[in-house]
Amino acid sequence: MITLKQHSILPGFNLALGFTLVYLSLIVLIPLSAAFLRTAELTWPEFWSIVTTPRVVASYRLTFGASLAAATVNVVFGLLVAWVLVRYHFPGKKIVDALVDLPFALPTAVAGIALTALYAGNGWIGQFLEPLGIKVAFTPLGIFVALTFIGLPFVVRTVQPVLEDIETELEEAAATLGANRLQTFMRVIFPVIFPALMTGFALAFARAIGEYGSVIFIAGNMPMVSEITPLLIITKLEQYDYAGATALSVVMLVISFTLLLIINLLQWWSRRRSSKT
Repeated sequence: MITLKQHSILPGFNLALGFTLVYLSLIVLIPLSAAFLRTAELTWPEFWSIVTTPRVVASYRLTFGASLAAATVNVVFGLLVAWVLVRYHFPGKKIVDALVDLPFALPTAVAGIALTALYAGNGWIGQFLEPLGIKVAFTPLGIFVALTFIGLPFVVRTVQPVLEDIETELEEAAATLGANRLQTFMRVIFPVIFPALMTGFALAFARAIGEYGSVIFIAGNMPMVSEITPLLIITKLEQYDYAGATALSVVMLVISFTLLLIINLLQWWSRRRSSKT
């Protein structure tokens, strides 16, 4: 019996892998390697003195702290938004669904100007907050608001397809067996959506770390108070201090890669555990 080999419209594994490695090398690996090579021009004392000054350390603390906080908040409210969009039908649902993607399409500078206008002392929202002692614009809180704004779609769009694939029969079966709503969510739904939540968290966190345009307008950019690390990198580039800029970039890259690696390992562990159960 003669069997004919079925050819795929896609290239074979070797060719596809070759294209993938070449593309990643040109777009990702070579630029990152250039940053490390330029930083290598510095001696270790010079590198350490650049990346550990009090102003730079304060920017690290603010950048990563605000990014983690914003991504964490987006996990909670992004799940809530995705749940409402998937499980409920209401007038204007398509409009709400489209608004979720607005931070994707909106230029970051426009987002920063709009948020500053809203939360400034004389803004639509800020004029009500400042009498209560809550100042948003030109403070670290403003940075948190901007990072939350630009990171929300990553969580919603990551979790939404997973929620759509969950069969409601599973929840009905859990209710039939005597589970209440909280038990059904924690034992039936949450284990399924947890890997997607971690993916959305990682994407929102990664976007927040490198965000620049929407933050500089609302941050105030005060050294030691509301100055983010990407702004320091831009400042060094404007001063033609390329080695110093790449030194800060390398530190940001190493810390970001480590945190994302931990998140991915946690996601892999969750998937492995759920597959066993």
